[in-house]
Amino acid sequence: MNEERLVNIETKISLQEDQIDELNKTVYQQQKKLAQLEEVCRTLAGHIESLAAANEGKPANERPPHY
Repeated sequence: MNEERLVNIETKISLQEDQIDELNKTVYQQQKKLAQLEEVCRTLAGHIESLAAANEGKPANERPPHY
């Protein structure tokens, strides 16, 4: 009985270690993707700022001349 119980405990621990490794891989991949998305956001924000600076002095919602 003790032998069987010990084997069950070792099996559960082994499965938990595998699950923890998988979770760590998932978290690592998500962190990489998050870093990529943050870089895209910074790039887009910079692009928007440069467009806003280029349009300074011009009305944002100017009506076309045919109105």
